[in-house]
Amino acid sequence: MKFLLFADLHYAPGMFKTFGRDALRLFQKRAKEKNCDMIIHCGDLCHPKMNSDFIEFINAYNNFEIPSYNCMGNHDMDFCSTEEIVKLYNMPNDYYYFDKGGYRFIVTNTSYFYDGTDYVKYDKGNYFAFPDTREFMPPCELEWLKNAIETSDYPCILFSHASFERCDGLINRDEVLKIIDNANKKKKHSVLMCINGHHHRDNIRILNNVIYYDMNSASTDWVGKPHDKYPAEECAQYEFLANTLCFNDPLHAIVTIDGTTVTIEGMQSSMYLGVDRKLIGRPEYDAAGRPVTPYVTSAKITIG
Repeated sequence: MKFLLFADLHYAPGMFKTFGRDALRLFQKRAKEKNCDMIIHCGDLCHPKMNSDFIEFINAYNNFEIPSYNCMGNHDMDFCSTEEIVKLYNMPNDYYYFDKGGYRFIVTNTSYFYDGTDYVKYDKGNYFAFPDTREFMPPCELEWLKNAIETSDYPCILFSHASFERCDGLINRDEVLKIIDNANKKKKHSVLMCINGHHHRDNIRILNNVIYYDMNSASTDWVGKPHDKYPAEECAQYEFLANTLCFNDPLHAIVTIDGTTVTIEGMQSSMYLGVDRKLIGRPEYDAAGRPVTPYVTSAKITIG
């Protein structure tokens, strides 16, 4: 079973300097060359608005000859509701699963926040007002996830936007980890691997005999406060260019699963104009102790 994986492309013309449609064409070309069974991303494909440009871009992804699957990211709902994105992304629900090639692929939705009373789906940027209680998996989805794993005849691969493993990932990640660990205690290899985006970092960790893969951003690192290391004329073209650090190539990986062996074929790029966090005087490591790196690590891991 082989698939092309990417995350956080952040297609948003005039907002971010990303690779946009060129990246999408490259991903699709690579998937064909590598005979991939599918393409999947871990959220923040774009910052969609209901106009022809975004609809054409999303349709070019959805309607490719190799089956292509979507996972909810937070920024996918900056200008749309969850319901609108489910329809636009041609998803059966905001969380779902499918069986393919002898594995169950479970696509979760971590884009909920807690408003003090209830768990609320992201809707046109409403989550920005709840920075301390966002990235939740609500109780109904937790129950669904438990059932999706336990009823599977196959090893499960989980996809999410927020991490289940990082200290600054999903707020109620302990509940998800408990579901995963309990399933694996009942039946070995019930969950083989968890893959996330969102954090724009490259990391692989084995925890309780499960592979947790922090998938790097395809395009940028968000640094918040603007820096002055990019040309002014370029910053005038992209609203948030000075708030980011960019890569020179669209990062992605080819993931092959054979039994309980996972092979990740990564890639190497470099920082745009050589500008990195050290050059702009920002901390090199994030809350999880992970640096910005313009590459995706290659690895071969067998879970015993």
